[in-house]
Amino acid sequence: MQTAPIGRAATASVNGIEMQYELHGEGEPLVLLHGFTGASGDWAHVFDLAELGRDHTVIVPDLRGHGRSTNPAGTLTVRQCALDVFALLDSLGVTTFKAVGLSLGAKSLLHLATMQPGRVDAMTLVSATPYFPEQARAIMRSFSDEGRSDAEWEDMRSRHKRGDDQIRALWRQARRFADSHDDMSFTPPLLSTITARTLIVSGDRDPLYPVELALEMYRAIPRSFLWVVPNGGHGPLFGEWKGQFARAALAFLRGEQGA
Repeated sequence: MQTAPIGRAATASVNGIEMQYELHGEGEPLVLLHGFTGASGDWAHVFDLAELGRDHTVIVPDLRGHGRSTNPAGTLTVRQCALDVFALLDSLGVTTFKAVGLSLGAKSLLHLATMQPGRVDAMTLVSATPYFPEQARAIMRSFSDEGRSDAEWEDMRSRHKRGDDQIRALWRQARRFADSHDDMSFTPPLLSTITARTLIVSGDRDPLYPVELALEMYRAIPRSFLWVVPNGGHGPLFGEWKGQFARAALAFLRGEQGA
């Protein structure tokens, strides 16, 4: 496979966007996909990327419209994010890979693993869902770019580097997700086509996706394992769970299923 400078940012022209990504290390490809309104830099708060790079080529993209990646069309779907990732991997000569995804990134992995099952060897899905339940749609409908605090703007500007219009577009996008019914519609028969070993991680206090949805995926995906994080909210991989999550996720991807 082709490589960019280790630990350095690079850009690929894929599907009409400029997608920025980072490569760390050399070895078996490991893809890290961030959450909605997040960016590639978020993973540095979870993993030691230099350490990961000892055994893997770690590929960490900014998804469409996030971070430093562009989105000139102004539209965003989870399916399109998955297609962008495939295009990036194709440009790098990556055929099979392992992956960790958070929320938007985890939902993108569901698309990746059902579109081309043979390419995803193993994956860890954090706060994924097969479809958007009504409680999530209600929260999404409440999203707005109006009335945001200075702290919220500062946090978003630290991640997204293409100006305030990019940030406003992301905040508005949540309402579009609320009205979408064909982008995330994974039935048990479709999930059963996934061949990747899959670790499903769900917080039992997730306000968006109740743990019952994680159980639905666990029952449908043939080679899956379920970790319900006690008192965990949406994205329970930061803060107090960081160390345990990093160890468990990497042990699972190595094939140590009992970790």
